[in-house]
Order: sequence, then C-alpha cells, then structure tokens
Amino acid sequence: MNDEIMAEVHAMKDAIGLKYADDLGALFAELRRGEAELKAAGVLVVETPPDPAALPNSPLQRTRFAHR
Repeated sequence: MNDEIMAEVHAMKDAIGLKYADDLGALFAELRRGEAELKAAGVLVVETPPDPAALPNSPLQRTRFAHR
C-alpha cells in the first residue's frame, strides 16, 4: 500500500498505540477527560443516544435500508 494518506493514518494509529500502550481503557479515559474540558469551556458536546438503532426514522436506519 503506497497511499500517503493511509501511511499517515497508520502512523497516527501506531503513535496512539504507543502512547497508551494499547490500553483501550486509558485511551477512552483520555477521551472522556478531553470531553469534560470542552464542556467546562462551554463547548456543546452532543451525547450519543444509548441505543441509536431504536430511534424512529434515524439516519442510521435510513442508510441501512436505503439499498433494499
């Protein structure tokens, strides 16, 4: 694969893996901390619904069934 964009994406993925020692718990804790900082700064952070597939007429459902 010689695509420059994909090489950059893989390099970023590897750097994140090294930073958090492949510990997903630490990665998600950092994401939650960042969201808390944004909220404290007054940025509107939209929460994801607990079960997006259960929402009536959601974009997820429209996309899922668009090709049938």
